[in-house]
Amino acid sequence: MRGLQEMVEKGTYCIDVITQTSAAKQGLSNVEDLLLESHLRGCVLHQMTSGQTGKAVQEVLKVYKLKRK
Repeated sequence: MRGLQEMVEKGTYCIDVITQTSAAKQGLSNVEDLLLESHLRGCVLHQMTSGQTGKAVQEVLKVYKLKRK
């Protein structure tokens, strides 16, 4: 984020800044995907097998709604 801010402050060509913001968004999306997969395989699976199905379903729905925005 600081790098993007510096690019703007230095007057970097707009298309170059947009290219970098797109790369940053994709990188964050990839991290979100990895975290979600880990959460599903760990926490949610544990919740489902320990009888906390309601909590597990609510968490999955919450993430689904967040990803749709």
